[in-house]
Amino acid sequence: MSWDTELFYAINELAERSAALDWTMLMLGRSSTLAVPLALVLGYWIWQKRWEALAGTASLGFLFVFGDFLGAQVKHLVVRARPCHVLTGVHQLTACGATYGFPSNHALNTAAAAAFAQVLYPRTGWVTWPVVAAIGFSRVYVGAHYVTDVLGGWVLGGLLGVAAALVFRRWVSRRATGAISTS
Repeated sequence: MSWDTELFYAINELAERSAALDWTMLMLGRSSTLAVPLALVLGYWIWQKRWEALAGTASLGFLFVFGDFLGAQVKHLVVRARPCHVLTGVHQLTACGATYGFPSNHALNTAAAAAFAQVLYPRTGWVTWPVVAAIGFSRVYVGAHYVTDVLGGWVLGGLLGVAAALVFRRWVSRRATGAISTS
C-alpha cells in the first residue's frame, strides 16, 4: 500500500466517529459556508478601497472560473480515480464524484484565493491559509480525495493565485500612476 493510500485511510478513518466533526467537515466542502465571511471581507475591502475591491472581486471571480477549468483539464490528463472508486472500506460522507480526483478543485480554488490575498495583503495569510488547510483536510476526511489530490490542488492554486495577484497588482499600480486611462 502506498503512503498516499495509508495517509488517506488514517484521515478518513476519523469519519463517522463524531457527528459534530462529520458535520463540520461536510460544511467545509460547501461553497456556501464561506459566503458570509467572504461577504464581510469584501464589504470591508470595498469600504477601504472601493475601486480596487471591485476590480479585485472580479479578478477573483475569473480566478475561480479559470481554476475550475484548469482543474478539470488536469483531471482529464492525469486520469486518477478517486479513492471512493477504487478502495474498500472508505467512509464516504459525500457523493463520490463522477470526475477524476487529481487535483482537488476545492484545494485549488481555496489556495488560489489565499495566495491572491496574501500577495496583495501579506497579513491575511494567518487567516486564509488555516482555512485552506481545513478545507483540504476535509476533502480527505469525507472520502472524496487522496492527500496528493489536495497537495496538487494547493500547488496549482497557489501558483495561479500568485500569478493573478502579481498581474493585478501591476495593473493597479499602473492605473494609480496614470499609465492606464480610466475613461
